[in-house]
Amino acid sequence: MAKRNRTSTGTNIENVRQQNAQSSQGNAGQFGTEFASETDAQEVRRQNQQAEQNKGKNS
Repeated sequence: MAKRNRTSTGTNIENVRQQNAQSSQGNAGQFGTEFASETDAQEVRRQNQQAEQNKGKNS
């Protein structure tokens, strides 16, 4: 029987193996820091603080 390179849904097995190898090497890839640079840390802290305050009101 010949070795299949695709799953029954059409996923390329070799491509997945290559991506897994890259991610295990600590290579963050295309989206590694893209989203971090768009995050406003001060806004996140404010939202977290507000969520903590709301927790007390809902309990």
